[in-house]
Amino acid sequence: MQIEILKSKIHRMVITEANLNYIGSITIDEDLMDAANLIENEKVQVVNVNNGSRIETYVIKGGRGTGVCCLNGPAARRGAEGDIVIVISYATIDFEEGKKFKPSIIFPKEGNKL
Repeated sequence: MQIEILKSKIHRMVITEANLNYIGSITIDEDLMDAANLIENEKVQVVNVNNGSRIETYVIKGGRGTGVCCLNGPAARRGAEGDIVIVISYATIDFEEGKKFKPSIIFPKEGNKL
């Protein structure tokens, strides 16, 4: 049996910008992506702590060490600079393997730094 489980989570990252006129996605600092085991174009769920919205989009690499978290395109309507978000990815995995799997969870500090 296959189940869907938490693969990666960036918990309480701050939105640094929202760009309505960009092709849709979320841009994330590459350091945070690496730490959370996320890859470019991976599907993620973005949960906005400030307004309760939940969206699905995909990840674009942001500049390494910049702390960038930018909602792009239509996603920009779901958050504003300064809002706190949780970025989550899931994986489909065998049930027994899932019992042993450990997700990558990070908790950025001020400025979205590790």
